[in-house]
Amino acid sequence: MPKQKTDDLVQLINSLTRAEKRHFRLFVGRNQASDDILFLQLFDVLDKHKEYDEELILRKLPAIKKSQLSNLKAHLYKQLLTSLRLLNRNHVEDILLRELIDHARVLYDKGLYRQSLDVLDKAKAKALKGKFYTIALEIIEFEKYIEAQYITRSIEGRAEELTQAALRINRILTDTNLFSNLSLQMYGLYLKVGFVRDEKALYYVRSFFQTNLPDIEFRKLDFFGKVYYCQAHIWYYHLAQDFPMSYRYAQRWLDLFHEEPELKLLNVPLYLKSLHNLLNALFNLLHYEKFEKILTELKNFPDEYNITQNKNIEGLYYLFWYNHSIKKHFLEGTFREGTLLIPELIKLIDADEYNWDNHRIMLFYYRIACLYFGSGDNANAIEYLNLIINQKNPDYRADIQCFARILNLIAHYELGNAQLVEYQVKSVYRFLAKMEELQAVQQEIFRFVRRVPRMRAAEMREQFVILKNKLLKLQDDPYERRAFLYLDIISWLESKIENRPLQEIAVEKFQQRQRR
Repeated sequence: MPKQKTDDLVQLINSLTRAEKRHFRLFVGRNQASDDILFLQLFDVLDKHKEYDEELILRKLPAIKKSQLSNLKAHLYKQLLTSLRLLNRNHVEDILLRELIDHARVLYDKGLYRQSLDVLDKAKAKALKGKFYTIALEIIEFEKYIEAQYITRSIEGRAEELTQAALRINRILTDTNLFSNLSLQMYGLYLKVGFVRDEKALYYVRSFFQTNLPDIEFRKLDFFGKVYYCQAHIWYYHLAQDFPMSYRYAQRWLDLFHEEPELKLLNVPLYLKSLHNLLNALFNLLHYEKFEKILTELKNFPDEYNITQNKNIEGLYYLFWYNHSIKKHFLEGTFREGTLLIPELIKLIDADEYNWDNHRIMLFYYRIACLYFGSGDNANAIEYLNLIINQKNPDYRADIQCFARILNLIAHYELGNAQLVEYQVKSVYRFLAKMEELQAVQQEIFRFVRRVPRMRAAEMREQFVILKNKLLKLQDDPYERRAFLYLDIISWLESKIENRPLQEIAVEKFQQRQRR
């Protein structure tokens, strides 16, 4: 087995829960004498040592020849997947549906056509109820295949019934695919450019969206078509920084699940993402009460669904939970309390239990750095900012990479590293210019930071006031306000002007918003 396949096998074994390992041993034992099964012995060695060591395996298992190892690993991988499929069929609807199709095929091959059609009819009803339209179409095509070849239980109108069902489902799938494709394209655009930063970027994003937007009314779409319709619009308005419209479509997405609650547990990832997108929109609108309500709905989800039975769902849940729990502290200004989340979050990231991608991990590092910065712990803020800055040639989220460097300068300034700030200003300026991220807010911050080493202590407060007034004028500019989404520079300046902790300023602003 090639190295990549070997790594896949080890990763699969390490991902198994105790229940899954127990089921695998029972599964193997039911089929053959387990004492003589070499692939089970290989499984035990890999499970115990957690990594692949060929010399150790050959020493521990003398019955295995080196020439056998590649085929044995491939067979073990296949048996593990078979065992997991059997274990999950009772709570993963589409696995059960495919099993019913397999049963129908076996019956068909035995010449038991009526029984095969009975099984397919049962599977089709379940597929349509759960809106698994791709599987439903496969079932209908199988029914047509049987009906066209054999005299079965056919009744008048059967051919027309199957034909119309296939046409209807094809139309649903076509419409859904149009919007799911657009949603994915908009997400890719967001990863590449982040928020729009000028009129030219807005024109490009708007033109791209409108050109690719299918001419289909929302009400004419089926459930998943409506979901992807909302998702595509959310990404468009999010890129354009039109947060009220982003909120509107995020709420409509969640409402779809509230209107058909039985689909929530059949499509958990999409439901969790609806909560995630709504929380993002509410955060950007500073709508704390509704944010807290939706966060509570997310928090309580494990009470109605056992997230531990599906690693993907468990990973998504914790990804969104930590993400928005941190944002809740940003809204409240309680940075110090928010840092209590960091040890358990870093433990999850380091364990790599859920295979979170580098983009999401980078966002966590930035938010962790912001928590430490807000709490006054600049040294730890710099540590996590460096994890972003020192990445080699990342091709995603240039906006976060740029703001990480700006916050890094400010954190070093807070620590009194004047010489280091003076040195880094030039390299950061070159980086931002190269990335075409140099906007008015950043330019004002740079002009200020560049002058810091030459400023006298007596004039510092006055310079903070001047910078704050300049930035306040930029705060309402639609193409400059994204800087304030990433970094609450105004509150930091106020903390310097008033000689008060940043957290104290942030909490005070939160309380004022609540009173209003």
